[in-house]
Amino acid sequence: MTVDLNSGKTIVLTFDDAVSNHASFVGPLLRRHGFGATFYVCEFPPDFAENKRQYMTWEQIRELDAAGFEIGNHTLTHARVTEISDEQFEAELEAIHRRCAAWGIRRPATFAYPVAVARDSADPVLIRNGYRLARIGGARPFVPGRDPLLRIPSFPVHGDDPAPFRDAVASAAPGVIPVLMFHGVPEYAHPWVNTPPERFAASMDALAAGGFHVVALRDLLAALGDAGL
Repeated sequence: MTVDLNSGKTIVLTFDDAVSNHASFVGPLLRRHGFGATFYVCEFPPDFAENKRQYMTWEQIRELDAAGFEIGNHTLTHARVTEISDEQFEAELEAIHRRCAAWGIRRPATFAYPVAVARDSADPVLIRNGYRLARIGGARPFVPGRDPLLRIPSFPVHGDDPAPFRDAVASAAPGVIPVLMFHGVPEYAHPWVNTPPERFAASMDALAAGGFHVVALRDLLAALGDAGL
């Protein structure tokens, strides 16, 4: 998708942890609206392989990729990057690259830090593996030219209260881009990041009614390059 960084109407949607309803509910709803999004995938331990109520299969991840959504790298094991070595971090990235290659999924173009916390020494590892954009937390919008591209802030917007979502969207302005972070819709294994489906659907309706351009994080790459960033 073409992105105008100065439109004041750009929203980035991101979804973490390869939750099953990203394929069964979120993806189809976003397609009806014509929205883009990034799904940050991992094989969340200890039960990714068995717990398919909670987690997608790789077939479902491939279907999201084929539908035009971005599949992003979230490490293989949802590893806290602050607690592992650079060598272990690189191995985590490469494991997701191999999974994607094996399933015919496009190689991830962006990275999201598990638990949304970065480490400075990880930057060379990301760069060496071809990553220009990485998402953290911070509960504030992304301002190109101010925020480092390997420290793109995001808003956690899960829960029953519509205020965090409303406030995040209200921060959109020319040169200011809210990046929204969701998890499961709903979330079964980690209820503290649950988003009720009806709340999510209402939020997407609000974005459509507001005329927002809703994109994946990778969709910013061309516009950032054109801006010399």
